[in-house]
Amino acid sequence: MDPATITELVAPAVAACGLEVDRVEVVPAGKRRVVRIYLDGDGPRGRGPSLDEIAEATREISRVLDDAPAMGHGSWTLEVSSRGVSRPLTELKHFRRNTGRLVTLTGDEGEITGRITATGDDTITLDVAGAARTMPLAAIGRAVVQVELNRSIDDDEE
Repeated sequence: MDPATITELVAPAVAACGLEVDRVEVVPAGKRRVVRIYLDGDGPRGRGPSLDEIAEATREISRVLDDAPAMGHGSWTLEVSSRGVSRPLTELKHFRRNTGRLVTLTGDEGEITGRITATGDDTITLDVAGAARTMPLAAIGRAVVQVELNRSIDDDEE
C-alpha cells in the first residue's frame, strides 16, 4: 500500500465530492495498517470542507479502496479527516481558506502574528495590531494558524 497509489485511486472520487486530497499516510498498526487520508477544499463558505462533505467523501473513498486490488489482502482501517488547523499554510488557497483567522508567519521580516484579512494573486494581507500589512507569499517561510479558544462565534461569522 503506497500513499502515491492510494492518492491516484481516490483523487477522482474526492474531486467528484468537490474536495482535494491533501496527503495520504499509511501507518502499520500491529497486524493491520491504518490508511489516513486528509482532505481539503473550499467548502460551503470558502473556508474549508464541512463535516457533511468529509462524510460523503469518506463513503466514496471507502467504496473505491474496497474495490481496489492495490490494497492487497491484509486488513486495514480507513481514517479520513480535514487537513487540520495544526498543518502549516503553504499555498495561497490555504491562506484564503483561513481568512479571518490569527496566524503566525516566519519569513524575510522575522516572526509576525496577525489576522488574515485578504489574499491577492500572490500576496497575503494581515491585520497586525490594527495596521494592514501586505506580504508576498514568496517571503513567507512558515505560517501556522493560532488556535483561539476564547474567540466568540460572532467573530468567526464576520
